[in-house]
Amino acid sequence: MDYHEAANFLLNLRRFRPKPGTDSTADLLAHLGDPHDGVQFVQVAGSNGKGSTARMTEQVLRESGLTVGLYTSPHFDDVRERITVDGRKITKAAMGEFVEDAREYITDRAVDGESPTFFEGMTAMALWYFGREDVDVAILEVGIGGRYDATSVVDPIAAAVTSVTLEHTGIIGETVEEIARDKAHVAPDDAPLATGATEDALDAIRKQAGNVVVVGQGTDSEDDGPDVRATYDGRTNHTEAAISLSGSDWEVETAIPLLGEHQAQNAGIAAVLARQIADVSEEELARGLRKGFWPGRFEVMGTDPLVVLDGAHNPGACDALAKTISEFDYDEFHLVFGAMHDKDIQSMADALPTPDRAVACHPNIDRAEDVEVIARAFEEQGAGEVVRVSSVESALENAFDTAGEDDLILVTGSLFAVAEARTRWTRAEIPKRIGNLEEAREALEGTHVTKPGVWRMRGKAVHHVLKTRVQVRQAQYIKEEMLSLGGECAQSGLNDRDDENIDVLLMGTLAQYKRLAEKLDGQPYGLSVFADELRDTLGIQRGEREHGYPWEGRTAVMGILNVTPDSFHDGGQYEAREDAVERAQEMVESGADIIDIGGESTRPGADEISNEEEIERIVPVIEEISDLDAMVSVDTRKADVARAALEAGADIVNDVSGLADPEMRFVAAEYDAPLVVMHSLDAPVVPDHVVEYDDVVEDVIAELEERVLLAEKAGLDRSKIIVDPGLGFGKRAAENFELLGRTGEFHGLDCPVLIGHSHKSMFGLIGSEAGDRGPATVAGTTIAAERGADIVRVHDVKANVAAVRVAEAVEAPKTLDDS
Repeated sequence: MDYHEAANFLLNLRRFRPKPGTDSTADLLAHLGDPHDGVQFVQVAGSNGKGSTARMTEQVLRESGLTVGLYTSPHFDDVRERITVDGRKITKAAMGEFVEDAREYITDRAVDGESPTFFEGMTAMALWYFGREDVDVAILEVGIGGRYDATSVVDPIAAAVTSVTLEHTGIIGETVEEIARDKAHVAPDDAPLATGATEDALDAIRKQAGNVVVVGQGTDSEDDGPDVRATYDGRTNHTEAAISLSGSDWEVETAIPLLGEHQAQNAGIAAVLARQIADVSEEELARGLRKGFWPGRFEVMGTDPLVVLDGAHNPGACDALAKTISEFDYDEFHLVFGAMHDKDIQSMADALPTPDRAVACHPNIDRAEDVEVIARAFEEQGAGEVVRVSSVESALENAFDTAGEDDLILVTGSLFAVAEARTRWTRAEIPKRIGNLEEAREALEGTHVTKPGVWRMRGKAVHHVLKTRVQVRQAQYIKEEMLSLGGECAQSGLNDRDDENIDVLLMGTLAQYKRLAEKLDGQPYGLSVFADELRDTLGIQRGEREHGYPWEGRTAVMGILNVTPDSFHDGGQYEAREDAVERAQEMVESGADIIDIGGESTRPGADEISNEEEIERIVPVIEEISDLDAMVSVDTRKADVARAALEAGADIVNDVSGLADPEMRFVAAEYDAPLVVMHSLDAPVVPDHVVEYDDVVEDVIAELEERVLLAEKAGLDRSKIIVDPGLGFGKRAAENFELLGRTGEFHGLDCPVLIGHSHKSMFGLIGSEAGDRGPATVAGTTIAAERGADIVRVHDVKANVAAVRVAEAVEAPKTLDDS
């Protein structure tokens, strides 16, 4: 089954109104053979904070070595975001398999007027997928309430109610006590229920659940204080805050990437849940909580001006948001606000600080409140100026146009508004290399274009081809304009649902793209923002960001220098300092632009060494070669090692773990050092640990996007964030060749691209045996350079420099001097 058919089938279940009870979900799972049997589940309920709590719990459990599933809602861009295993979205192929198995049953139930709803169908698919992937534990964010929610089809081994406020009255209760009792039905049979609720809500939860662990603020002197104390110690930078947690026999001090006092409490609940499930050390707790980043929850996207995205969607959440805002200094407050029509808009407005300027907008979803209603609420609140703008993207652009460098821009009101605003930072325009009809067909099918559309348009995808994701209304406007210019635009076969983003494939000449960008300037629905992104991707009328780096305008060669006894190709050859220095000098004389020094092997089976030992290996060498005519890079996964290397004279940080150490991005930003962010599943490499990709290139781009965004939010410009697709790290040999062949598509991330292919086992697929892969590496370098790599990372510098020069000469022969 094609992905667009499966997605359409599930999304079309939204036509059925929500209903209380778990029978429908249980019956669907029974039809599928109860595939979730054997999986351990955790439920997280609550009015606010359940998504953040679920995410932090997941990260702690992953840090302890478990395979963890996570089910959350809503999604930002892709419905598959709701279901992940170890951070990776459910594959499109798996979605097709699930719908293939469930479609006939669901259709029969619909005939009887008993079809599962969208949320029930998604819940069943999540449980099916977690069973299929044999996860150790799966964490389920409850939808509404607890007692009758679809997720309550499971018997959890641990559960939480984060907080309780008046919400969904008429569905789960009219009072805080009634709502609390409903949520408390998630309590497990054999473990206490964790909660951050207080006062009447806490009393009601205790009556319902019996055994309860209370997480909250308090002092050791209080006899009736919380069981676990969560203390918020304030922000340590613009994206992290210090917290301390203490139980009867444990305590943790760490930083979390979620600001606000309420997030300290959520972290405490996550710690309680994780400790109930696994033997989690205090170090694993601290490290996992610090990795618990959750998009759209006081997410700081920039500092000049300060830009914050927060999905506060009720008065209680807005009140907590206001407290967090007070931690920052700013001049004027610019608010972009879009909410759902079933919310208490006036109370939400009154809970927020009074904005100097409010931009009322309408998220692209039927349930969104009218712009005029929102505007009136902020006029009543006393906002200095209130502006009405139709779309979220245009409203954010409006705020940027008027805000100064020392001002605050806040986007809030709903996660739907935040999701649309976030595309400003996450949407990638991926350049496609189309050389023949077969490649055109693959690109169109990868955009989920219907079969007739593929047949009709495959011959037109012959010039510049870009793939991106936009709202349906944006896609329709872009297509009309592109067709009017003589170009072509193919849209995904997903049904035209206004609240879903869809894939789009643009095909045209550079001149047509230039005119398209001009036509989109000043248009509504965020189209002017898309025009600027189009210019950036294609280099149309924009100035290049120049720093004097060797990869600007050409392909740079990075020479590998491993001062280790056990690296896979040259381990032990340059372990002695004098040998390493001599080798670095040889590489520079051979044309190396960068020397990449590694002190710890990431080959399969390699043992981890201490920070101190790694520093002892690399720092003396860096100090001796830092004055050579080449930049020095440090190949490390550890922030402490990176800091020591930068202090010793290194210029670049090369992190093959993709920022597994949450401090790494801040170290690079502190030294303003270019940072290589690699896509990897494990470092060191775990043999045979590979995962299923729908499209290895686009999947890796999507996963790198969030890593890049983390580094960007720490303070690095994208021109200094270098992406590495991670050949040989969690990919099959054929997938590595596909990544190499489609190198140019990684420029869709608007970052320099590094290819590390030297002597990799992938060449065994074409008959090159270990120890004899030099020629294959040179061939790979030629392909990488010809297809847009900014840096190639190699062992044999001289031969690979020659390969790069040949590729450059072929690309621009007229620049050669025949004299």
